[in-house]
Amino acid sequence: MRILTRPAALLLLAFATPIPIAAQTPDTIASTADDAPVRYDISFPDAAHHQARIVATWRGVPAGPLRVQMSRSSPGRYALHEFAKNVYAVSATDGAGRALPLTRTDPYGWSVAGHDGTVRITYSLYGDRGDGTYAQIDTTHAHLNMPATILWATGYDDHPIDLTFTPAAPDWTVATQLATTNTPGRYRAANLQYLMDSPTELSRHDVREWQVGDGADRYTIRLAVHHPGTPADVDRFAEQVKALIPQHRALFGEWPRFDHGSYTFIADYMPQASGDGMEHRNSTIVTGTAPLDGSNTAQLGTVAHEFVHAWNVERLRPAELEPFDFTRANPTPSLWFAEGFTQYYGPLLIRRAGLSTTDAWLADMSQTLDYVVNAPARQLAGPMEMSLRAPFADAATSIDPVSPNVFLSYYPYGAVVALALDLSLRRQFPKLTLDDYMRLLWRTHGRTEKPYVTADLRSALAQLTGDAAFAHRFFAQTVEGHALPDMAPLLAQAGLLLRPAHPARGWIGTRAANATPAGEVVLAAAPPPGSPLYVAGADKGDRIVALGTTPLATVADWDAALARLAPDSDVAVRFVPRDGRERQATLRVRPDPALEVVRAEAAGVPLTAGQRRFRNAWLGGPSADRQETTVRR
Repeated sequence: MRILTRPAALLLLAFATPIPIAAQTPDTIASTADDAPVRYDISFPDAAHHQARIVATWRGVPAGPLRVQMSRSSPGRYALHEFAKNVYAVSATDGAGRALPLTRTDPYGWSVAGHDGTVRITYSLYGDRGDGTYAQIDTTHAHLNMPATILWATGYDDHPIDLTFTPAAPDWTVATQLATTNTPGRYRAANLQYLMDSPTELSRHDVREWQVGDGADRYTIRLAVHHPGTPADVDRFAEQVKALIPQHRALFGEWPRFDHGSYTFIADYMPQASGDGMEHRNSTIVTGTAPLDGSNTAQLGTVAHEFVHAWNVERLRPAELEPFDFTRANPTPSLWFAEGFTQYYGPLLIRRAGLSTTDAWLADMSQTLDYVVNAPARQLAGPMEMSLRAPFADAATSIDPVSPNVFLSYYPYGAVVALALDLSLRRQFPKLTLDDYMRLLWRTHGRTEKPYVTADLRSALAQLTGDAAFAHRFFAQTVEGHALPDMAPLLAQAGLLLRPAHPARGWIGTRAANATPAGEVVLAAAPPPGSPLYVAGADKGDRIVALGTTPLATVADWDAALARLAPDSDVAVRFVPRDGRERQATLRVRPDPALEVVRAEAAGVPLTAGQRRFRNAWLGGPSADRQETTVRR
């Protein structure tokens, strides 16, 4: 998240040092001014039951009521999240300790009147979701996303803020991008925007750090990992991250100017965590249940994605997110670029670093391309429209389900747009790549932190190529519209074949089915519009009685019946919709539309020297390909 006011140069990045808070000395931290006008004291007297106790103090409060409230949104999220639901046992006093009345007229906050210029609010917080959005408190850690943790007061957005943490265990240490102060255990944010963008982890965690860059652009990269494994597990992971992140710098041409000279990866790989990654200006939260296993494929994927955000989103930033509004959803039509292009580059940079093979990258990209090309929603709207639908889908929940015909995630959609643009540039402008486009945008809108709008992205493409018609056409058709270019010849430049994944397999609309407690077989997904099951009137949740001559008693029966289907044949189906009346229809079986991308040589097609050069220039050299000997026919 972009910070509206730069922190004072004397503040240093706070980091998960192996020295417990109680053992820190003033020599290890920077001096600062006197106490800030806003202060939070955060402790965990009942961590076993996921509770924190928080005392928030505002000094110098003008006469009249003070409005305090919880956020309804969080940096990096685009939907509403009602954090106030986890706040309770709220009380207020003034500077002399006298009780003050609290008035509540809405679910999100309180009004405090009758104060003496100081307002102190004490409240309890329940937190038991360990991801990038919420808070999780237990006997192993306190994992705090600040919008889910703190009450804030109207009118104090630009005031410095102090936070003091009292750990639940003496061996817990702190990982955060907040600055330290001359008081052990106390940290500082320059303003509310920076505080809300500063996740904090208190736990017993392993730390690794190293230096990148040179001279004035030399920075410390830190990895703080809370996990149940061994230090050797973290050593291997740190070496992989060390090999990966120079690819990010190569992509953009320089390191971001990290405030306080540091960037911290805060990782929770614990059984109680939820899989997530959330970018912040000088840090990122990565979480998941999978332990470090040496290959660390899932963990590296999240790290690669989130670190791209240190450039793209945190500094190269959509204008609609400036400043971030904590009282509402924050929509932007540019998530196809902010998140989707980041989704494209994460796996690509892992490949370029030699941490995965071409086949592994292709398996990931095949799945993404197939999903987008065959998504029903793509036939109705383009990536800009899908970006604006984020508040309905971005980790948001609702009682009524979202139709697959309504929403296609801007993550994979944007990744395919990035793939199409990268290959189109390389074909039509042989000296240009998507990397050049990203570097141009970084120089004009990232390094300068000048927020962009969609027109700026289009203009930059015209500037890069010197071909305004190309830029206009691509944006009109593929960004504002929902058409994709023919991907087969674009991929063929690199000796990659786009082909049906299951050419001999029949398809009637969906293969997904579940078994009910009574043993009945029901459709687990809605058939896409126009598919044979859709035309027959079947829908998600309908009970399938028979397919062909096979009565269906189990999901295995359904799978076996599907396996016997041949394209261009006819098959009878009997099903029971929710109205309870059995129906039957004859379906015309179609070829399975699923797609895959494979290396030409793995399919028995010779690879030309030009295709090999193109592929190596795009995906990285051949060193990681030596073990890719599996031939698929």
